[in-house]
Amino acid sequence: MNNLNDPPRWNIQPDPRGRGAGAGDGNQWNYALLVPMLGLAAFRWIWTKESQREIQNVKAQYDKDVSTIKSEMEARYRETLTERRRAAATLELELEKERQRVKGYKQALVSQSQQLMEERKQLQKERDALEEETQRLVKSGAAGAVLHRALQREDNWYHRASATLKELEGQLVERQNAYCSLLQPREQRLEMEKNMLLKVVREPIGEGLDLESDLKDIFKRDNYCADLLNMDKRKNGSLMWVYLKYWQLQVTVQKHKRAEEAILGERIQSHTK
Repeated sequence: MNNLNDPPRWNIQPDPRGRGAGAGDGNQWNYALLVPMLGLAAFRWIWTKESQREIQNVKAQYDKDVSTIKSEMEARYRETLTERRRAAATLELELEKERQRVKGYKQALVSQSQQLMEERKQLQKERDALEEETQRLVKSGAAGAVLHRALQREDNWYHRASATLKELEGQLVERQNAYCSLLQPREQRLEMEKNMLLKVVREPIGEGLDLESDLKDIFKRDNYCADLLNMDKRKNGSLMWVYLKYWQLQVTVQKHKRAEEAILGERIQSHTK
């Protein structure tokens, strides 16, 4: 009968025959497979732990780099914003200064224009008075004939002065057009101004006309330009036209004064003979 407490080959027992060439080898092969499996499992566990640690380190470094970059970008943004605000404030201040300066120029231009208009009115009154006196003297006989001859002698000077003013008017129109133009260079306008100043210094019209000073005043203060679509050069400028009328009136008044001085000079010479 079989021993139930010791069934055949149920319990693992040492091989009674030893480990010879013909001995059974089932148990030893089981142990041989178990060791590599345990080693592989340990390796996988260690590799997994190391990988998790590396991943955590990479994540931590990434978060640190992102935080650093974010802080730097925020700092640069704040610095740039501060510089832009400072620059905007500076530009606003400069703009306000320019506004005040232009306002002052406009006020000075208006004041000077009013003054020139008053002088023009006064010269017009003097001219009218001289015309009336001339007509009265012409109708008075001999004295009228003398005055008529004196005025004729001054006609040459008057025509030369008027021609000079007409030429100066054309040059001022071209100069103001260059000032208002977006294409003509600034050096070209400055050359025009230089030539006009040299001309009035070399060829003075007469006494009482300070054309050099008046031209400098025009170059400095007359900044009026018509709209960009304007094609008529004579619509540019404001102060220059007031000066041109003022000069023409002065030339007319001087013509009569020169004639009167010539008559007085002839009378004095006649009395001294």
